[in-house]
Amino acid sequence: MRALTPAQADDVRAALTAAEQRSGLRFSTFLGPPAGARRHFAERLHAALGEESPDAVLVFIDVEGRALEIVTGENARRRLPDGACRLTAMSMATAFSAGDLAGGLLYGINALAEQAARR
Repeated sequence: MRALTPAQADDVRAALTAAEQRSGLRFSTFLGPPAGARRHFAERLHAALGEESPDAVLVFIDVEGRALEIVTGENARRRLPDGACRLTAMSMATAFSAGDLAGGLLYGINALAEQAARR
């Protein structure tokens, strides 16, 4: 799976903005290898969001390692329980396995925002 093209990166940025407006949560992504253990690294990235972290959702994708983590803050977790994140991650992984990094990422951002907006 290759990295995002500039146009795809623009689409992801637009989806993040739309997700934030729709849900009231802070959405962010990180694509790249982890520094250390994958989950721990994703949690550190999430914590680095500072004051926004309780209302934040971080989607971490290790493209080369073919791994995905979704980290939610304390307030965000009330609207996006682990089960909902797990189902979204499974759908994203299906797109990733077909080589569609941008499509999977866009789907995941939109699905998470939609679920959060409903609660």
